[in-house]
Amino acid sequence: MFDNAWFQGSLLDADTPEAVGALGDAVERVALSHGAWVDLRRGWISGADELFARLMESVPWRAERRMMYERVVDVPRLLCFYGDDAALPDPLLTEARTALDRHYGPELGEPFTTAGLCLYRDGRDSVAWHGDTTGRGSTDDTMVAIISLGTPRALTLRPRDGGGCTLRYEVGHGDLLVMGGSCQRTWEHAIPKSARPLGPRISVQFRPRGVR
Repeated sequence: MFDNAWFQGSLLDADTPEAVGALGDAVERVALSHGAWVDLRRGWISGADELFARLMESVPWRAERRMMYERVVDVPRLLCFYGDDAALPDPLLTEARTALDRHYGPELGEPFTTAGLCLYRDGRDSVAWHGDTTGRGSTDDTMVAIISLGTPRALTLRPRDGGGCTLRYEVGHGDLLVMGGSCQRTWEHAIPKSARPLGPRISVQFRPRGVR
């Protein structure tokens, strides 16, 4: 399905028990323009390489094809989606979602109910600039909480109106990044391709009901 030869686990994860870490003061928030913001919590999932290995084997990854520029093309990553309150593929993800609800629930006003998983097999897999604006994200402030597992990859953000600078976050090995406020409407994000040989990465995206 993919070449795993380039994957290197984190030295910090060696012999580290799996656990969902604290949030609270450990979360760093960066205020963006237009009422958007990004939270970052490095190493939120300790022992994350074990979770990564289990998901690689247990998730029913599938390839998709989509219409783009008047032709049907392969989606450059593998996907799996867990709908509203569906059983997640690993109990550690269930624990992580519960922790996210406890921390962000008062601000978000609702729980995270869906999980979209993406497998980036190597540096050729990517996702183009976009905002998650199918559904309520096109009109309402919301949140998308992303856990990155495996090889670190760049997640880039830029204002949708073309003004301002592009931000770049290298995330992997259990990092948590949350996009909130108006971020899905007023900013775009992407996982760019890389010419460097890179190992696989799994992205787990938690969203509230009706946000895609």
